[in-house]
This record gives sequence, structure tokens and C-alpha cells, in this order.
Amino acid sequence: MKKLKTQGRILKHASCDKVVTMQVSRVVAAVALLLLAVAGILLLTIPMRNLKEPPQFSYGVVLDAGSSHTAMYIYKWPSDKQNGTGIVTQHSECHVEGGGISSYAGTPGGAGASLEMCMNKAMQDIPKYRHQHTPVYLGATAGMRLLNITNPSETDKILQDVKEKIQSSPFSFRGAAILTGQEEGAYGWVTVNYLLENFIKYGFVGRWLSPGKKTVGALDFGGASTQITFLTKDAVEDKNNRMTLRLYGQNYTLYTQSFLCYGRDQMLRRLLALLMKSQGYGSSISHPCYPAGHSVSMILDQVFDSPCTLKERPNPYNSQTTVTVTGTGHYQHCLGNVSLIFSFNRCSFSKCSFDGVFQPNVTGNFMAFSGFFYTHNFLQRTTGITATSPTQLEKATRTVCNMSFDEMLKKAPDQKKRLQDYCAASVFLQVLTVRGYGFDELSFPQISFQKKVGDTSIGWALGYMLSLSSLLPGESVELRKALQPEAWGCLLFIFALLILIILAYFLLQTSHRKKGSSNVI
Repeated sequence: MKKLKTQGRILKHASCDKVVTMQVSRVVAAVALLLLAVAGILLLTIPMRNLKEPPQFSYGVVLDAGSSHTAMYIYKWPSDKQNGTGIVTQHSECHVEGGGISSYAGTPGGAGASLEMCMNKAMQDIPKYRHQHTPVYLGATAGMRLLNITNPSETDKILQDVKEKIQSSPFSFRGAAILTGQEEGAYGWVTVNYLLENFIKYGFVGRWLSPGKKTVGALDFGGASTQITFLTKDAVEDKNNRMTLRLYGQNYTLYTQSFLCYGRDQMLRRLLALLMKSQGYGSSISHPCYPAGHSVSMILDQVFDSPCTLKERPNPYNSQTTVTVTGTGHYQHCLGNVSLIFSFNRCSFSKCSFDGVFQPNVTGNFMAFSGFFYTHNFLQRTTGITATSPTQLEKATRTVCNMSFDEMLKKAPDQKKRLQDYCAASVFLQVLTVRGYGFDELSFPQISFQKKVGDTSIGWALGYMLSLSSLLPGESVELRKALQPEAWGCLLFIFALLILIILAYFLLQTSHRKKGSSNVI
């Protein structure tokens, strides 16, 4: 009887211990789940909290002093990252009112004063504590290259003027320079491929890796020049067209060519000069690329005040003589006259694009930006035709050239000041890409016409800053992304606490088992 009572007490104690153990297990599981939930919330909320706090960014500013206007781009990247992390992004941009800095020739102080609005914006957009650490670069392109040909002393005055203006700001001025055409093309190529992560990419394994992707060629169309740059395996027969870059431990041999006087504004001037000359420099001329019936009056200085049209200038020359230009809206005649701007009949190399300039066959994908994008976008907007082949491009261009000014105005009212020139610009794009560069029905569809990649504008400015700021390393990088220090501290504490709880749970389980065993004995 006593034995049965003793066994009953043992069973009762064992049952109570089992209940206690189950309750402890549930408590431990609940605490563990709660801590894991806290850890998850912490991972989500710390980055969100950091967005509200002033982020620790470094900044860089580039002033793109183009021929028609100046644009300012502000870039940023995390201050705690080493060079080569591939995370430089565009913070903001500002477009200077008025013409390019070259248009202030003969106007002392004008070029510097024109930058004031955008420099003030930079002081607002960049945190004050980063001002003195922020580099500012000014790069001038074809407009200043042309001015330097005709008036070097005025060029020096303008560069000194903008230099003094930038130095008066709290930023770190790093120089004002005139880029060569090859540099402009190469920096544009760097920008495009950097933004597409063709050089380096952050992998899921926690390291920056080479993505193994092919690079993309760059097509730039500015106001006074146009550039083509792409990677080629062919021999570059003219050393002036060859450029080798070493980025992230890899060599890139580029073909790059800049055509001065083939930018949009200068091309339009050259076309007008050609038409005026062929029609005897009369007071009234017809223009096959202007909309039929559309008439414009201009003085000769608007056409011939440029090194690009100097050879066509009439003699004697009165810069203030007025000429009336009336459109005929004739695609075929427009095509014939635009083609005369190019020279396709001379070449001292195995192959050429035009004007006797060597060019290997275009290969791979290309990105066309600046004036290429705006012209292509206008064609699609007004005709509904997506020009992804030479055939479609011709169809869209022909359609635009046959439109009246009022028809174009209804479809693109915001482009009123430029409408008269879109037929000529579209025909020029057609002749340049198809006949000049040699894009055909197979290669033309590989051109992507874009203004931005993500939130970053495409152009040479980003590539310029990356190169001058040493943010593009020549050798490969092996870097890891990291959480903020406070996030790591909290997570380590939580996981340490979890381990202690689990150990305590196992010790408790072991203790109950030993107790149960002794009771059974």
C-alpha cells in the first residue's frame, strides 16, 4: 500500500514537473520569438531612422559649361566608404539662365555673375558643415574650344572670371579647364558604364564584384560638337582616336572621336551659311528644312559669327545685314543639303566615318544622350513612331519635315522656339548615325536614347568628377557593405541574450531530468 502511495506521489511530482517544464518551454519560446521580432524591427527601423537624421555624405560639384548653357550637377556618396565603392549618385542639379560662358566674350564679369544663382543653390543643397570639404570643378567644352581658336585672350579672361566667382564660395575650388573633344567623349563613356554598373557591382555575397557585362558605347550631341566613344577589339589606326583606361584592375581600349562644328547649334548655322551661299547671299532665301510657309528674319552675324562658318562668309561682309528665311518643308531637299555638310569622299585609312576620320565598325550596344535624346524624343512625340531602325527613323523624319509649324506647335507647344529646327536636326541625326557612323538595320536597334539612368543625368560631368576625385580606382577593390555601428551593437546584444536564454533552458531541462531520475530511484 505504502509502495503504491509512494509511486503515486512520484507520478504526481513527475506530472507537475512536466507541466512546469512545458510552461517554461512556452515562456522561453515566447521570449525568443519576442527578441527575434525586436531584432527584425530593429533592422527595418534603424535605416528609416537614419533617413531622418543628417546622413554622413560627401559631396562633389561639377559645372558643365557647354556651348549653349551651363548646368551644375551635385553628386554625393557615403563619407565612410573608401574609393571605388560604385555608389556615387546625383543629389541635385541646376541650370544657369542665359547662354554658355563663351557667350560672355567682351562682357567683363558676365560669365562669373551668370553662375551666382546655381552656386547659391549649391550652398542650400549641401549641408553647411560639408561646404569647405566639397570639391567644385568647372569643365568647359566645345563653345570655349571654338572661342579659344578665335580669341585666346578672351578665353583666359572668362576662365579667370568664373574661377574668381567659384573661389568666392565656401567650397573647395579644384580648377576650371577646357576639355578636349576626346576627353569629353571618354568621360561620357565612363558615366554611362558607371551608371549601368558595367565596371563593378555589389553582389549578394557581400562583396563588390565584376559583373562580367559588356560595356556600352556613348553617343553625345551637344551644341557645338558631337562625340562617339566605344570599346573596340579592332586596331585603332589613328593614335588620336585611341584611349586606354585602367579601371578596377582592367584595361579598356577605346575608340573616341569628337567632331567640332557638328553640334546642333553649329550644324544649323553651317546649314544656313550653305543655303545663303548657294542662293547668292540674297536678302531673301528659301530653307527646305523649315516648315512650309514659316518665315524668320535674322542678321548675318547670327550665322557667320563663328569659326565653323567663317569660310562661307560673304565678301564684302556687313554683320548687321538682315536676311529673310522662308521654309519650303521639303524632306528630300533638306536631306540633300544637310548631307553636303559632311564629306564622304576622302579617306586615308582602311575605313572612315566622314571628313577623312578613321572609325572601326560600330559594335555592341550604345547609349545616345543630350541632343540625340531630345531629337529622338521629339520625333516619337510628334509622329507616334518609335524610331528603332534606319527605316523607321527616315519615316518619322519625313513626317516631321512635312508638318506645318502650327501642326508641330499643337503637338509640342513647349518647344515653340525650337520647332523650326527639328526637321533639320532629325535629318542630321539620320545622316550622322546611318551614313556617318555606319549604323544599319541590325546595329541601329542597339542604340538606347536616354536622358537619365535612374535619377542621374547622363553626360560627361559624372565621369569627369569620378576621375578627378580618384573615385574610379585603377585596381580592383574588395569591399564589404556594413550596417551602422549602433545596429550591430543592438543585434549582438539581442543574440547574446538569446544564447543565454537557450543555455538556461537546457540547464533547467537537465536539472529536471536528474531530479526525475532520483525520484524514480
